[in-house]
Amino acid sequence: MANDSHAADNILQNVSPLTAFLKLTSLGFIIGVSVVGNLLISILLVKDKTLHRAPYYFLLDLCCSDILRSAICFPFVFTSVKNGSTWTYGALTCKVIAFLGVLSCFHTAFMLFCISVTRYLAIAHHRFYTKRLTFWTCLAVICMVWTLSVAMAFPPVLDVGTYSFIREEDQCTFQHRSFRANDSLGFMLLLALILLATQLVYLKLIFFVHDRRKMKPVQFVAAVSQNWTFHGPGASGQAAANWLAGFGRGPTPPTLLGIRQNANTTGRRRLLVLDEFKMEKRISRMFYIMTFLFLTLWGPYLIACYWRVFARGPVVPGGFLTAAVWMSFAQAGINPFVCIFSNRELRRCFSTTLLYCRKSRLPREPYCVI
Repeated sequence: MANDSHAADNILQNVSPLTAFLKLTSLGFIIGVSVVGNLLISILLVKDKTLHRAPYYFLLDLCCSDILRSAICFPFVFTSVKNGSTWTYGALTCKVIAFLGVLSCFHTAFMLFCISVTRYLAIAHHRFYTKRLTFWTCLAVICMVWTLSVAMAFPPVLDVGTYSFIREEDQCTFQHRSFRANDSLGFMLLLALILLATQLVYLKLIFFVHDRRKMKPVQFVAAVSQNWTFHGPGASGQAAANWLAGFGRGPTPPTLLGIRQNANTTGRRRLLVLDEFKMEKRISRMFYIMTFLFLTLWGPYLIACYWRVFARGPVVPGGFLTAAVWMSFAQAGINPFVCIFSNRELRRCFSTTLLYCRKSRLPREPYCVI
């Protein structure tokens, strides 16, 4: 153990100025992109009222968590790299910074899992999703996620030596040692289980969408006529148009009750069911990309942690550990790019709300289907 620590100290002493310059440059870029990007997305989600609904409440919470980590934890890492991989702020500050970093990591993992469950409900049980997932329900879920994250990140603060400054990583975090001498293995196993459960929920969602794509043979059913108002399973769209134009008499046919004229429903428009389904799929794809990138960018660091917990002899190579740590830092700034490039609705709201680039739209149809 002593030989490994001396070898690590010798490696850190031989760090070239070029390596330190690359670390500082990349970390400064990550801090700037993460803070500015997540702040712009947060302002957009708060300012645009059309985004005040369930999935974007969770996205706003993720942005706030990334801003917290980037604005508070990363500057201390920047200072430690600048001072030659040394910590000069005291043990209490180190524990606070380590607590905030671990809190942000577990919060993102728990929130991505809750988002995956709500994405499945939005597509598989859309009526239940629209009725039950209100603002207060989302607020309760967010509070629950923060409570679980604090419960996971706070106990090591009371344990002596669990949170400490790791010179190889230039940050204050878990001190991962052998599983016989440290209990950090339980925290890593729980994090791995959360990420695995999130992937399983999305896999179930993919299977659900794939099963609903199976085509069924067309069955022709005769339409029912009441004074030239054709309705029933075999009625065409022209029959609905005839009734709206005033050619039909008598009560509204049962199958046309969902069709209302534009003059009476100006303030109560709803999208077509197919459009809603496509929109929910786009939002689900955006959140899955976030989950996949979180797993990809944190995966090497988790491998390094398991390596230090289970391996007795060799230490983690310095180059691999540095790349893994900086990849975990980069995860805090990747979500704004995913939001803009994978979500058409966010791009439109970004251009109209923040950039004030309003485009002319085509007139809507004279009636809509709910």
